[in-house]
Parts: sequence; structure tokens; C-alpha cells
Amino acid sequence: MIFVGLDAHLDRIPATVSAYLARLDAAPTWTRHPDTTHYAASTMKVAVLVALYRDLAAGRLAHDTAVPVRNEFDSAQPGAARFACTRPARNDDDVWDRLGGTAPLRWLAERMIVRSSNLATNLLLKQVGLPAVADVWARAGARHSVTGRGIEDFAARTVGITNLVTAADLAALLRGLALGATRPGPLATPESCAAMLDLLVAQEHREDLAAGLPAGTRIAHKNGWVRGVRHSVGVVYPADAPPYVLAVCSTSDRPDHSPDEVARQLLADISARAFAHRHQLG
Repeated sequence: MIFVGLDAHLDRIPATVSAYLARLDAAPTWTRHPDTTHYAASTMKVAVLVALYRDLAAGRLAHDTAVPVRNEFDSAQPGAARFACTRPARNDDDVWDRLGGTAPLRWLAERMIVRSSNLATNLLLKQVGLPAVADVWARAGARHSVTGRGIEDFAARTVGITNLVTAADLAALLRGLALGATRPGPLATPESCAAMLDLLVAQEHREDLAAGLPAGTRIAHKNGWVRGVRHSVGVVYPADAPPYVLAVCSTSDRPDHSPDEVARQLLADISARAFAHRHQLG
């Protein structure tokens, strides 16, 4: 009931907004279209991270493995030409500066999360493989989310191979990491889950969910955005209340006329409201 007014407001904006809010050990306090699928943008990088840490724990890969940094990748569409990432203005120059050289797996994982590097993501996806990422979604209990291709694999996108998430599935993935850091769980070892949460706490794009929290509040989160799309999911650790998970996905009905600042502020406002009601959750 505490979000009735918010739902009425969201009904009036020209976007599909999905949300899932819950304490880690409880049923959701508030949901809104929790199973509606959205284009994943960079939120899919969390599932890639978990797949990587599972391979590291199993000994299939090593943290210090030197990965060739080549901007050329196989398409998920059989028979299609190889593809490459473009170099955008805001996507971690440090990875691009290593083109032609090598980079350790551990460092690439950090850049994928902390700076949201697309190039690092595709390099890691090449190491772990799409089936391993699908297994992560299944282990998290996700019902609708799919990682079908790498970033900027336009040949695959043209034939309908894409990356999708829901608010409920993103929340399940982050909840699994948070709980998995305290006891054995289906995603990874407690040590691996704790290490992944530390990376998510360190991520530097803090203009949506994190922006709605009081300064210094710990949040392990990942966001993603493309034109008309802004998503974020995180586990919030208030100093005076149990932790909770919040996932919000926003896809505009008019992507060419929807500035990202509006969506960022919307997510920040939802995050602020959730924090204000932190003692009433569950």
C-alpha cells in the first residue's frame, strides 16, 4: 500500500516501468509488471560476471589468465560475419588502450562492472560462453531473462537473437549473490559471491538507484542504458535496517524524445522512496 501513489504516477508517464522490491529473505513488498521483459542493456553483465566466477572457482579459468584484447567476435547468428564493438565516448578507455595486447581476466571483470566496459564484456563472454550465462540465469531462478548474444552483435539482433531481462529476474540474481555471500547457494561459493558484491559496490555509474540514497549508503548494483532504456538493480545495505533488493526497468514509449536524465531521476526517486520505507519492508 505504501507505493499506491507511485503506481498512479507511473501509469501516467510514457514508458513501461517494471519494479521489484523486497527484503532478501521475504516476499516482495512492491512489484510493478515484474515479469515484463525489457532489452537488457548492460544489466546482463552481472550474469556474465557470475558465469566467470563459476569457471574460476571450478579451475576452468584463472584470475591471472592473459586474455588477448582483440576487437573481433563471432556472431551468435550462425554463418554471420564477425563483428566488433564501436568505441563510445563513455566506455572505459583503459580497455581500448590495451588493443593488440593482453589483459588479465580479473582486471577485465573489474572493468566490465566498475566502468561497464562493453569491450571487456565481449572478451569475457568469449571466455565463458553463452551456455554458461544461460546456466547462471537458470540457477538464479530467472523465468524470462535471456543472454543470447554479445554487445553490438547486430547480425544476431536482426534475426531476433537478443538480451532480455525482467525486474523480477534481476532481483533474483542480485538476491542470490547477497544471500550466497552468507551461506552456500546455487550461484557460486560464498567467497566468490562476496567478491562479486564488492565489485558491484565499487561500480562508478551511480546516477540512478545510488543517487536516491543518503551519502555513504552501501549499495551493490549494476545499471544499464541505451536510448530510451534505463535499468538498475541493487542490494541496499542500510545502517539501521535489514538489506533489501530493488530492481527497476524503464523502457520509453518514445525513445527518440525521452532524455536519459528523466529516466535517471525517476529511478533515483523510486530508490529514495524505497529507502524512506526501509523499516516497513517485508
